[in-house]
Amino acid sequence: MKINCKALALDLDGTLTNSKKEITPLTQAAIIKGMGKGIKIILASGRPVLGIEPIAQRLNLYKNGGFIAAYNGGQIIDCHKNKVIFEKLLPFEYYGEICELARKFDVHALTYDQNGVIAESDQARYVIKEAFNNAIPIKKVERLEKVITKPVVKFMIVGEPDKISPTLEFAKREFGGKINVFLSEPYFMELTSPGIEKASALEHLIKYIGVTQEELVAVGDGLNDIPMLEFAGVAVAMENAYDEVKDIADYITLSNEEDGISYFLKKYVF
Repeated sequence: MKINCKALALDLDGTLTNSKKEITPLTQAAIIKGMGKGIKIILASGRPVLGIEPIAQRLNLYKNGGFIAAYNGGQIIDCHKNKVIFEKLLPFEYYGEICELARKFDVHALTYDQNGVIAESDQARYVIKEAFNNAIPIKKVERLEKVITKPVVKFMIVGEPDKISPTLEFAKREFGGKINVFLSEPYFMELTSPGIEKASALEHLIKYIGVTQEELVAVGDGLNDIPMLEFAGVAVAMENAYDEVKDIADYITLSNEEDGISYFLKKYVF
């Protein structure tokens, strides 16, 4: 059965990119073909804008039109207009508490500046992993909350899963509904303003683009992809997705190492 896809929302890590954080030529060609058929491409990621822009450029989104939903939807950019069309910042008043929480549980808080990751360690395994995911450098600082001079869209708290789990439970109790706290991976905890998630970004975007929910296809693999897959008219999970993601998907495609996006588009959309 051919799917009526007018907008395609793509997670990046584990979905659009392979383990080397690269888009293969086959996947790139399939997405560009989709744009040629009028499909609006949305890059929906927990990454900061810095980590998404090179991919948007490679896919010609700035020239041909497309959208970035960065920070799990905390900032949305119309690439063709090179314009921020939505942004919701994390309240400044909580930054000290977030950093103290990370120290209390022996994990690491991080956020971003215009150049890359800012954190109190440049050697911690999962701080390095976040920088690698985005191909951006790490700036080590003495006390993170002291160097942030203006509000940011997102913090992360990262560490071994057995330490992140109790940190998450404590943070949910501590912050109540004042901050949105969730996992994107068992070792990555995300902190954004309330109501910020990929689904809310897609709800905003389909109105902006002028497509219906039924015409939206979303593809993902991670825990933070679940809300957008539940929102989309058609939900696609990668073969390498978490079981919780596969459980809610309408389709399961090949893995990110096997050009799963290209396979899905050729089989069900083109």
